[in-house]
Amino acid sequence: MPLLLEAIVVAVIMLACFFGIFLFLYLFAMALFPVEKSLSKIIWDMTKPPPLPPKQVPQPGFKGFSEKHR
Repeated sequence: MPLLLEAIVVAVIMLACFFGIFLFLYLFAMALFPVEKSLSKIIWDMTKPPPLPPKQVPQPGFKGFSEKHR
């Protein structure tokens, strides 16, 4: 086999291996995406601060009513 043809074949095989491994890793990441999403949601739910209690609005008494309606 001529040297130039052998170099071309080796380069094509190396490119094919590179894109094959890239495709494998891409498909592997796509397969694990739901797992990562659920784990991320669990972690964010565990670390969020507790909700603040609702503010207590003071109820107007008789004094406020009489001052308002003079």
